[in-house]
Amino acid sequence: MTFSATVVRVLVASPSDVPEARDAVESALNSWNLRYAAKRQIVVLPWRWESSSVPLLGKHPQALINEQGVDDADIIIAIFGSHLGSPTPDAVSGTVEEIERSLANGKPVHPYFSTASLPHDVDIEQLQGLRQFKEELQKKGLLGEFDDVRQLENQIWAAVEHDIEKLEISGQLTPNMQKGIRFKVDSKQERIQKSVDAKGRIKHDVKHWIEVTNVGDEAAESVTFEGRAEEGLLRLITDETRPIRLDPGSTWKIPFAIAMGTAGLTLKIRWSEDGEEQEKEFDFQ
Repeated sequence: MTFSATVVRVLVASPSDVPEARDAVESALNSWNLRYAAKRQIVVLPWRWESSSVPLLGKHPQALINEQGVDDADIIIAIFGSHLGSPTPDAVSGTVEEIERSLANGKPVHPYFSTASLPHDVDIEQLQGLRQFKEELQKKGLLGEFDDVRQLENQIWAAVEHDIEKLEISGQLTPNMQKGIRFKVDSKQERIQKSVDAKGRIKHDVKHWIEVTNVGDEAAESVTFEGRAEEGLLRLITDETRPIRLDPGSTWKIPFAIAMGTAGLTLKIRWSEDGEEQEKEFDFQ
């Protein structure tokens, strides 16, 4: 019997040395679907570049992977064994680029590191790069570890449940619609080539913006936005000074500028609902 469902896209990101772990992530997602998809009207859809991407020429392979899978993902599962991966034009490896790009866009990223015995032919340079990257990630959050694929599968279930609740995903209404007024806030950025210096090095500018979407089934009236940073400087760039109306399913884009070292970004949304003033704060990166 058919049923309507909200589709949650899950990117499986990793270097090429953990094929069994990649299979385990997909298996865990498929098992979750078998148990919960019809009942909760939510489907978690794995995206793997080797099976989901479309062959295409014209850009660097990582740029195409970003366009086809990374940027549309709702959840990112990143797995590491003993390799960091191959470098790209913008990062030390494709997996690192996918993580950094997703974090910059406010996506939940779950990193898992294998604690299994190292292979006898381990690439020392790759291993050193991975350990350095792991140290950097430890400053940004909590890292997961696994010593076998069964343990990893259990952790994937926990991550999916966490994100479905955190993202306020519900399949009880029309897909992607929730009862009342509900806002989803995503932070986006885009690197734009600015110039080339005398040594042929490309200089970039980075554009930042926030996308506020009303994922509820009622229109939000008299909506205003206020940005704040715990440290540094945040400035919302908008010509619209009057309150706006945000209909169900519609998105409002707010460009913003930040100074170096700025942290603790918060967007406060105020709106009118059933004649009463409401407000809610959203953290973003």
